[in-house]
Amino acid sequence: MTLRVPADHHAFEVLAAARLRPDPPGPAERHANPRGDHDLQFDGSPLPSRQPLKAAAVLVPVVAHDASATVLLTQRAPDLRDHSGQIAFPGGKVDRGETPLDAALREAEEEIGLERRHVRPLGYCDPYLSSSGYHIMPLVSVVSPALSLSPNHREVAEAFEVPLAFLMDPDNHELHARDWRGRCRQYYAIPFEARYIWGVTAGILRNLYERLYQP
Repeated sequence: MTLRVPADHHAFEVLAAARLRPDPPGPAERHANPRGDHDLQFDGSPLPSRQPLKAAAVLVPVVAHDASATVLLTQRAPDLRDHSGQIAFPGGKVDRGETPLDAALREAEEEIGLERRHVRPLGYCDPYLSSSGYHIMPLVSVVSPALSLSPNHREVAEAFEVPLAFLMDPDNHELHARDWRGRCRQYYAIPFEARYIWGVTAGILRNLYERLYQP
């Protein structure tokens, strides 16, 4: 039986504390069968990826509104070389000497002006392996609704919020497919109003749902 998705951020925090891991995976775990784009492919084989894997981290920011918690997402700038216009979490590569926590907080501040004092980390969801060879650590955090954002428009067109209960409802998780580099690629998508959340972002949200709300 699946757990009910709480709109109240306090209930979400209790569940996250119980079911998320407090620390990112160590070196021995990093390449041990991570979840990722390859999970959904029709032939069961991994998608082509660059080696060695590149470390990245994203912030999964749950905004603690009193009435209903939301997830803060970004839409990437339309003229970026990679993944332009796509919906994403704040995040990016882990620089030398950084932890995933450091990288996620730094990128969120650089991309959308989210100050660290407004962010309270809860724990890590499952690592995610992207088809482009990134090993992504999602850091789930509670964000104060008193936040003030200033997006860097060279990287981010806008930041917006989606209700947590909507994103954690499996009825809203759709399986889509398209041709990619000569193969039919299958992936999760979570359409919301005029937004099309798909690929890595939707995959991480699906993993979060499975981690928190499935037994």
